[in-house]
Amino acid sequence: MIKQDCVKSYKTEITNLIDLKNYLGKELGVSNWIKITQNQINNFANTTKDLQWIHTDPELCKIKSPYKKPIAHGFLILSMAPKFCYETLHIRNVKMGVNYGLDKVRFMNPTIVNSYIRGRVSLMTYELTEKGIKYKMKLITEIKNIDKPACIAELIALSY
Repeated sequence: MIKQDCVKSYKTEITNLIDLKNYLGKELGVSNWIKITQNQINNFANTTKDLQWIHTDPELCKIKSPYKKPIAHGFLILSMAPKFCYETLHIRNVKMGVNYGLDKVRFMNPTIVNSYIRGRVSLMTYELTEKGIKYKMKLITEIKNIDKPACIAELIALSY
């Protein structure tokens, strides 16, 4: 694994959609670090009605959790995917982009409250369609100062 502190955030900017093919198998960018707060976790828990103590009860976590602090919902971490993709790739002549779906998602490591996470995005596949391009990006959601990522996901997008 690349030492995290050595890599600054950056974004790939492409003028023409067709030029995306030049990035096949390459990293597109690394997002900024963002802090996962208890307030974010609680808002997500309230919205999804997933109020498990491991996420929302710091006092019980001190007693029962192996992490001693609340952890973020895996899907809260996954919900950051569009933000990370936006921060790492910009294609100037796209008229419309669609998040088409997910191919694979693996939750590798819990994200403890007050941890910092960021996205590292690379281009996995590239396929011309009738009017645009269908492509798959690999998103690794890193946790600051932890070698094992929170999540690895494969996101499919269509751009026209």
